[in-house]
Amino acid sequence: MDNEIRFYRANEKPYGAFSNLFRRTIVFEGEEYQTSEHAYQAGKARKDEVKKWLMAAPSPSLLAMAAHGLYVWDVHPEWSKTKFDRMKRILMCKFTQHQDLQDLLLSTGNKRLIETATVDNAVNRLWGEVNGVGQNKLGVLLMEVRDEIREKLSCKKTSITETTLELNTAAERVVAA
Repeated sequence: MDNEIRFYRANEKPYGAFSNLFRRTIVFEGEEYQTSEHAYQAGKARKDEVKKWLMAAPSPSLLAMAAHGLYVWDVHPEWSKTKFDRMKRILMCKFTQHQDLQDLLLSTGNKRLIETATVDNAVNRLWGEVNGVGQNKLGVLLMEVRDEIREKLSCKKTSITETTLELNTAAERVVAA
């Protein structure tokens, strides 16, 4: 469809960058992480030892697999209530800390962004869609981040324009005096 962009694998061009497994460091809550998946899963662990174990995973996909397999007593008790807010804040960091990624996200205009998985399971249907079925939380959060970045840039341009007009008016007064 022309009004949507589907993505899944981190190595797919150009929209694989929307995947949390895409290898690009981000700074989140004062720590540097290898990927947005690392930053997200770091918040899941209740104990520092478990967090360190997760962060030592040799790849973002193995990290995700390990984190999905944590015992309930190793998961932060508020995780189900905080995970979507955490993901949105991480995505905001990812797409504001890297201009090329921000440009890519903004280039999607108002198209619907959909993480499209091939394996049908609860996690893939939560964060994306499988065969057209799912909540597509990652896509929804990306669209929210895109809108917020666009709004901030619009406000910044308005502020710059207003400042320029004020400076021009002041300069005209000086010249006229």
